[in-house]
Amino acid sequence: MAVEEEGLRVFQSVRIKIGEAKNLPTYPGPNKMRDCYCTVNLDQEEVFRTKIVEKSLCPFYGEDFYCEIPRTFRHLSFYIFDRDVFRRDSIIGKVAIQKEDLQKYHNRDTWFQLQHVDADSEVQGKVHLELRLSEVITDTGVVCHKLATRVLECQGLPIVNGQCDPYATVTLAGPSRSEAKKTKVKKKTNNPHFDEVFYFEVTRPSSYNKKSQFDIEDVDEVDKMEIRVDLWNASNLKFGDEFLGELRLPLKFLRQSSSYEAWYFLQPRDNGNKSLKPDDLGSLRLNVVYTEDHVFSSDYYSPLRDLLLKSADVEPVSASAAHILGEVCREKQEAAIPLVRLFLHYGRIVPFISAIASAEVKRTQDPNTIFRGNSLTSKCIDETMKLAGMHYLQVTLKPIIDEICQVHKPCEIDPVKLKDGENLENNRENLRQYVDRIFTVITKSGVSCPTVMCDIFFSLRESAAKRFQGDPDVRYTAVSSFIFLRFFAPAILSPNLFQLTPHHPDPQTSRTLTLISKTIQTLGSLSKSKSANFKESYMATFYDYFNEQKYADAVKNFLDLISSSGRRDHKSIEQPILLKEGTLKLTVKKVDGNSSCRISKWKAIAFMIKRAQGRKRFGMKNFKKRWFRLTNHEFTYQKSKGDHPLCSIPIENILAVERLEEESFKMKNMFQVIQPERRVLYIQANNCVEAKDWIDILTKVSQCNKKRLTVYHPSAYLNGHWLCCKATADNTPGCTPCTGGLPANIQLDIDGDRETERIYSLFNLYMPKLEKMQEACGSKSVYDGPEEEEYSTFIIDDPKETYKTLKLIIEGVGTLEQEHAQYKRDKFKKTKYGSQEHPIGDKSFQTYIRQQSEISAHSI
Repeated sequence: MAVEEEGLRVFQSVRIKIGEAKNLPTYPGPNKMRDCYCTVNLDQEEVFRTKIVEKSLCPFYGEDFYCEIPRTFRHLSFYIFDRDVFRRDSIIGKVAIQKEDLQKYHNRDTWFQLQHVDADSEVQGKVHLELRLSEVITDTGVVCHKLATRVLECQGLPIVNGQCDPYATVTLAGPSRSEAKKTKVKKKTNNPHFDEVFYFEVTRPSSYNKKSQFDIEDVDEVDKMEIRVDLWNASNLKFGDEFLGELRLPLKFLRQSSSYEAWYFLQPRDNGNKSLKPDDLGSLRLNVVYTEDHVFSSDYYSPLRDLLLKSADVEPVSASAAHILGEVCREKQEAAIPLVRLFLHYGRIVPFISAIASAEVKRTQDPNTIFRGNSLTSKCIDETMKLAGMHYLQVTLKPIIDEICQVHKPCEIDPVKLKDGENLENNRENLRQYVDRIFTVITKSGVSCPTVMCDIFFSLRESAAKRFQGDPDVRYTAVSSFIFLRFFAPAILSPNLFQLTPHHPDPQTSRTLTLISKTIQTLGSLSKSKSANFKESYMATFYDYFNEQKYADAVKNFLDLISSSGRRDHKSIEQPILLKEGTLKLTVKKVDGNSSCRISKWKAIAFMIKRAQGRKRFGMKNFKKRWFRLTNHEFTYQKSKGDHPLCSIPIENILAVERLEEESFKMKNMFQVIQPERRVLYIQANNCVEAKDWIDILTKVSQCNKKRLTVYHPSAYLNGHWLCCKATADNTPGCTPCTGGLPANIQLDIDGDRETERIYSLFNLYMPKLEKMQEACGSKSVYDGPEEEEYSTFIIDDPKETYKTLKLIIEGVGTLEQEHAQYKRDKFKKTKYGSQEHPIGDKSFQTYIRQQSEISAHSI
């Protein structure tokens, strides 16, 4: 989801690896250990939670989290909680990284000291104020100075304990006086509109004079006075109302202008408490990759995009723009991700990968090392399999992985690691059964393998067989090095990274999956000496179970099927694919004796509100937990996982999926799923990230429905009218156009302009390497002698063709750089500091202003 700006779309995303915590403070009890988990928050809004690691002061999480960020934020925060069975979980400490500082830690493991968490420091949101200082002349001819403080509205206040009932207090404070006033409480909203004015007497009445000076005969000197606005959440708890943030403004700035109106970021309370030493609470290891893409309209990217898409046709392919990107990037993965997405979007991924794979095969001397390195080819195929093969993994592996994670059968076969009471032979048999079942479902899944993967595998097989004609097995090993070694085996080893499980498995399950992954990898490798693949003798002994020809034959048959150009299209298979499932809260409202259902987000507790459109206003509502399953065929829910479904909603009955305005039910992160006969599901997700994911996946699975709506109502029908357009008839057509959807086809479910913008950013980042590569081309063309050492890192097969491409890349990147610079200059001229988009206290904007001022001064 992009944040729209004038002529520009801004995309934000973050990829986080939560490693481990160490040296957490001991629990004040006899065992001293803690049961800890870590949360990821956008400001105060939780968007992800790790599993709980029990009885440890140095918990290892090893969890990855990725999300598109659908709103503005100030801090990316991480909290370590200690689970308490009987009371509310306690916070041990936090790491809060300001948005403008995220680039400092880009894509590198960093240890952060945990900081003390104080309720008065946990703030977010902004407030809109108007201040006016006036002289009031009384009937007797004397004058006094009064301050009018108007609290207009707030935005983005935090949700505290599931609710937000905010109010503001306004205080005029001086060295010897303090006068406070309070707004009304606004129920169930974190974006309250107050629009209340408060008057304060600043100076005492004095004789009127033309200079209109302040009368400061009192100790309350105006320059020492300030206006303070505090935001609070009205609470029914015995502990009192919760502090949400404050703002302090000295009155002396009104001497220059008697009226002032602006937006301000709320700030923590300066209560003078001494913070703990930074090493008192332990530390947390994180790897954070934050990206912010500023994307122009499509025509801006045409020259660079066309140059990239022609890469498959360039001879040699090493002279192409896409290959050059892989050469200059520090890591091949950096180049592979946007390249694969761009080529997938335009249907050019197979010829591109075929071209770079063929070139790599020609450079390979030993068939046993084919595609074993971290080359651009390998990384591009890895990324393609992740994008195109996600559903394939869900269908093939998820049922067995779920069983392994839930049943916890002992499978340890290392005699040294056996636990007391475990039997080695029983463990071997448990492990053998798991390996046998996983091997069988993999080798029988060839018909389900996505077409784009099969086309790539066919190209790999043909290139390898042509290059190494004397090796009859190379056509198999070229494909198995990807499908087994880089797809199935990693998915078994780390199922959370492939969305097969929500969290990193526990240590015992992780060990079982490691043993299975090793065995499956060896079975798929088709190497002639299987036992030699294992360093451990116990693994070599265990592999004897599978040292039969039938296993090798099954692998070859599977590889033949998925690398065949004549294989039938997987789209013709009508097999249901599980997309998401999880426990949710459901509310059912009975209308005229009938009951219908409401569905919400997976993997989190979410509140769903059942409202009947155009029927009785009153009915019983109750919240119930249900287990939900979403497939490409239907939504279902049941009382518990595995029970018979209580309700089933066919996908073809979804006519639109749209956001719902907060004012409808005074609830955030709500959306609606519209069905035939004006039936509407009103759903609340747990946070903004989940809401976006849910809307995206519902839209994807229903995008091709024939009767999809073109207009909808962004608010609910309540109290006899639509809240959005005030129409009184419940069957009034929608008043707002439906938003563009996300097609289910993977080639279309990618923003080509955004990927081109990312590639431009990479080229711009590595411009010195592009120029160095250009020098290398010139050197080779002129001297055609031994390579200079500083140029030897680049693959340059044809210096002249490579030089031509580099020239076009540098020109295209330079043009886009000028466009971005011009946009920033124009925005700098138009943007007002203190506006709603850039409130006072926005450090990132202050930094931007400083940079632009320096650029302007330098230009002059």
